[in-house]
Amino acid sequence: MVNNWLDIIQNYLLPPTCILCGNQGQASRDICGPCMELLVTNPYCCYRCGIPFEHAPTGPVLCGDCQKRMPGFDETHAPFKHQSVIRFLISGLKFRRQFKNARLLGLLMADYLKISAEMPDCLVPVPLHPRRYRERGFNQSIEIARTLSRELAIPIDLDCCIRSRNTPHQIDLPAKERRKNMRNAFTVNGPLRFDHIAIIDDVMTTGTTVSELARALKKAGAARVDVWVCARA
Repeated sequence: MVNNWLDIIQNYLLPPTCILCGNQGQASRDICGPCMELLVTNPYCCYRCGIPFEHAPTGPVLCGDCQKRMPGFDETHAPFKHQSVIRFLISGLKFRRQFKNARLLGLLMADYLKISAEMPDCLVPVPLHPRRYRERGFNQSIEIARTLSRELAIPIDLDCCIRSRNTPHQIDLPAKERRKNMRNAFTVNGPLRFDHIAIIDDVMTTGTTVSELARALKKAGAARVDVWVCARA
């Protein structure tokens, strides 16, 4: 009730404004209707890793890569493709400290997850290595997770695991080298208090990072680990 009144007061005093074009936002979101239509959704995808399919499958389907090498996580929920507007919002948050983008991305994810995902016991944002955190000054996954936690009433656990190796950037590495690069990158302070965990990240490219984190969480006692990302590359 208190949160509802706070939202009403905030929307009255500071009505939502579209981040992208400056017009009035809709549904208490900082994005307008026409810009919402520019979002590229990801309706047909592998239920395990979220990789987009060209055509609608008949029921839950695994992609070829997941059939050959099963990832460490159980399901992926990626409402958008890493294109166009979503890519702009993520890069603005990650590289230009546009923290208002994190709130919008979290709200858009929450709208999708409320009707598509089984709710976990807690949220675990992908941790940054302390050195990387000091350089950047924030963790974009944590910023997105804060909105998800508030909207979905799910606690965040920021202490259960750490990034114990400062791994090089994955962007230019092939899949095999990515797996080698991320091996034993995370340390979990187990045993865990939660059975079902959702890992939170901004974008999934190959899934190597979240797969390694999921394996570490399961080794520490988690029964199920899902991945929630804003977008799938």
